[in-house]
Amino acid sequence: MNMASDMQINLRLPSKVLFDGAATHLRGEAADGGFGILPNHVDFVTALVPSVLLIRQADGVERIFGIDEGLLVKKGHAVKIVVRRGVESADLDALRETVGSSFESLEDEERVARAALSRLEADMVRRFASLREPHP
Repeated sequence: MNMASDMQINLRLPSKVLFDGAATHLRGEAADGGFGILPNHVDFVTALVPSVLLIRQADGVERIFGIDEGLLVKKGHAVKIVVRRGVESADLDALRETVGSSFESLEDEERVARAALSRLEADMVRRFASLREPHP
C-alpha cells in the first residue's frame, strides 16, 4: 500500500449517506474503547457502539456525528461505516439535543411500524385459521 495523505470515508445509514469524502483523521468508539484512524493505518474492522464519531476533512474542518451501533471496515485507503441511526451536528453542545430529538422520532416511527406488522401478522393468523374451518 502506498503512503497517502488522506483516506476516503463513506458513512451510511440504511436509508441515506451521511458523509462521503476525503478525511485525514477519524475518531470513533468500539466496545473495547476509543480509537483513531489515520490514512495509512493498518486495515481494521470493528463494531461501533452508540457514541460520537469525529471526521477531520483534508481542509481541517471537523465533522461531528452522533451514531448508534454499527460497523466500520477500513481497507486500503477506504473506510466504510454503516450505522443504524446517525445525525450530524455543528458542535458537541448541540449534538445531545439533535441526537435526542432525531432518535426519539425514529423510535416513534419504529413503534408504529412494529404495531402495523403485529396487526398484519394477527390478520394472517386469523385467515389461516379460517381456512381450517369446514365450509357448508
